[in-house]
Amino acid sequence: MATTFDRPGADEYAPFYAGYVSKVPDGDLVKLLTDQIAEVMVLLRPVSEPKANAAYAPGKWTLKEVVGHLADTERVMSYRAMVFARDDQGPLPKFDENAWVPPARFNDRPLGSLIDEWVAARSSSIALLAGLPAEAPARRGIASTKEISVRALAYILYGHVAHHTAIIRERYL
Repeated sequence: MATTFDRPGADEYAPFYAGYVSKVPDGDLVKLLTDQIAEVMVLLRPVSEPKANAAYAPGKWTLKEVVGHLADTERVMSYRAMVFARDDQGPLPKFDENAWVPPARFNDRPLGSLIDEWVAARSSSIALLAGLPAEAPARRGIASTKEISVRALAYILYGHVAHHTAIIRERYL
């Protein structure tokens, strides 16, 4: 039987993440995460390299940097979910995405390689979540000094990508 991921309660994540959790539609979360891969591919594969190297405003990330950030965040949140699902409550360190982007030099890479990296990270997240025992989604731990549940992290994976793809549609394309 597949693991189910009920919508997390507001006490299962920091208020910062509420917007991401609210973006997740009702349904089988693992299927939603899987279907989101195709949605992202349809959105990003046609983008030209010049467009991918552009930011929508001064001081903002380029589209390539956004995609690189999606891969980084996928890995961080999935790692946190794995640690807490294995009943290790942490604490785990903070994740400063703004500090991580410059040294990653995402603009030096083809957009296609960044998309492929995110797809690989997402596929790994899906395999992890789909294979968890039934009690694991409710487990909690400390990350960035805040308590968070495995199921909240799983919802954040979807909601974070939904947040950024909306920005990509509105401001980059």
